[in-house]
Amino acid sequence: AFRVPPEAEIEIAGRRVLVVDDVYTTGATVRAVAKALKRGGAGAVDVLTFARVLPGDFRADESATI
Repeated sequence: AFRVPPEAEIEIAGRRVLVVDDVYTTGATVRAVAKALKRGGAGAVDVLTFARVLPGDFRADESATI
């Protein structure tokens, strides 16, 4: 469970917060962090991830060009 420490609430109150996560798999971590930040007083929460895990049945179209 994520929570904002009381001493940090004043720092984020009404502010826009950027959450940086290395890998987005199911979104559960991002949702939990965003919820905790909003409860802690953040005005908005944005998320930046560097990679996403694709579903197990995902197959790239081998004929597609990059």
